[in-house]
Amino acid sequence: MDKKTVIITGAGIGIGRACAIAFARKGYGVIVTDILEPEGRDVVAQIEAEGGTAQFAYLDVTDTAATDRVVKEVEAVYGGIDVIVANAGIAHKIPLAELTDASWDRTMDVDLKGIMRIVRAAAPGMIERKRGAIVALSSISGSNYGWDDHAHYCAAKAAVIGLVRGFAVDLARHGIRVNGIAPGVIRTAQALSEEHSLGPEKLERMADSIPLGRVGEPEDIADVIVFFASNEARYITGQTLVVDGGFVIQQY
Repeated sequence: MDKKTVIITGAGIGIGRACAIAFARKGYGVIVTDILEPEGRDVVAQIEAEGGTAQFAYLDVTDTAATDRVVKEVEAVYGGIDVIVANAGIAHKIPLAELTDASWDRTMDVDLKGIMRIVRAAAPGMIERKRGAIVALSSISGSNYGWDDHAHYCAAKAAVIGLVRGFAVDLARHGIRVNGIAPGVIRTAQALSEEHSLGPEKLERMADSIPLGRVGEPEDIADVIVFFASNEARYITGQTLVVDGGFVIQQY
């Protein structure tokens, strides 16, 4: 294909979905991956209805063999991967006294190691082509804040920032840029969860604590990710940008 190709993990809902639609509108061929197959296929249908190009691939980012296989299949069909958006993640509310080794490992496996797997699989092809852009999702809970009953999530998202720096140094000489995004309070299914996050009422009240006066939308993050992947960001690598409406810079 003549058009550039982006593969997005966790693209069935939230920020990943917004990224898929945003990249499609910029003319990319979009590979929508998720464990949420109906949601992922719905994203593809929306993109195609708008005249874009997309396909769905079921992918559990904790499965190394599946990740390697999906990347090889995409490279075979599309001739290579130009952009990776490593977005798949989980956030489960677990008090420290109840935080088991298995719960810790599960969060690390998805939120941190899942990023490593997709980048590791796609990097050789990017290196051979001597180009590419990678964007990984962290969080303000990894860059600036602690989050009660989410220490495991905070640790994983902080580690993403270190991973971005390490990958950026490793891959820069091959013409590949690696950056991160640390979203603030964004209206996603995760944030709307009563069990594991703020829930609808608390989420709306957070707007009063955000200098720009509103909760962020997935599109607010997606547009920045598209910028990071573009030639306009050609001299930026190894950075993690906080996108939060000013939340972390204010003084109470």
